Amino acid sequence: MLKGKRNKIKNNNVTPFIPEGDFYYTKGVEAFKKRKFDIAIKWIQKAIEDKPYFPLYKCQLSIIYTEIGSYHKANQLLTEVLQTGEYVDCYYLAANNYAHLGLLQDAKKYAQMYLDKKPEGDFSDDAAQLLDYIEIDEEEADEIFSLEDEDELIILQETAFYHIENDEWDKAIPFIEEVIENFPEHHLAVHDYAQALFYTGRKEEAMHIEEDLLEDYPNNLLSHLNLALFYYESGDPSYQKHVQIINNIYPLHVEQKLRIAEVFAKTANYSLAYGRYQSISGEQAKRRASYYKWYSIAAYQIGYPSKALRLWEEGCKRHPKLSKEEGPWTWKE
Repeated sequence: MLKGKRNKIKNNNVTPFIPEGDFYYTKGVEAFKKRKFDIAIKWIQKAIEDKPYFPLYKCQLSIIYTEIGSYHKANQLLTEVLQTGEYVDCYYLAANNYAHLGLLQDAKKYAQMYLDKKPEGDFSDDAAQLLDYIEIDEEEADEIFSLEDEDELIILQETAFYHIENDEWDKAIPFIEEVIENFPEHHLAVHDYAQALFYTGRKEEAMHIEEDLLEDYPNNLLSHLNLALFYYESGDPSYQKHVQIINNIYPLHVEQKLRIAEVFAKTANYSLAYGRYQSISGEQAKRRASYYKWYSIAAYQIGYPSKALRLWEEGCKRHPKLSKEEGPWTWKE
């Protein structure tokens, strides 16, 4: 009897264990190392609730978001940290996120800010490498721009573009092959070639081209775009992984913006497609019949039939061949 009573008294006097922020943070880091990202996010969020102004917790959560491709969420957290104090590592982390989003000027700005403030910091080598990468990318863009002034390349590109726009993939292949052979610096042609192979029945070869490129260059936007399309049209649900990655990328170039919007539409992500099309304007987009076709389909599918009709009518005026098609209201996946 006495023993039971003594145990009862002990139990009644137990002090409940209330975890603090450091406990949550440690659990979150453990889950992160095991790549259990959903669990890691929950633990770190609890740590932030306990100590909302402690910068380390928000920085760690931003790193997790970066790892899963939620670059905007990551930078939102980093901005919050910088608003409450100067936690210098945030500048590099933000630069890395901007680079993933294709916003290279912002990436360059934040990487340089990090090096200015912490030239011998933990991320100084990474920041310097990022700046080198951006510089090389800009040089390549300049090279491609200068190449586009050459008559031969322009003729080949325009001819291939005409056939691609008209879904004449077999006719486009010889011109794309000539670009690849004579202008190897023009890397975009490889992705057009993969598309042409896919739509002329050489699907496995097309997929292998993009999969191999993605192994060497994991952040290659055009590879993600083509694979999203190829997997979707092949009935492979892994296309969703590529769509998720693409949805976190906001490039500056109109050509890349158009490709993203079109792939969203072609993979039945109509709301995403409509949002992207709304951010595109100018003659570079309007010279494409596909711009009007897929923009109008996206508008119709999300409940804007009047907008879809206006787009279709304008498209038919600019590109009479569109009038031979039935219009967005007849579209079936």
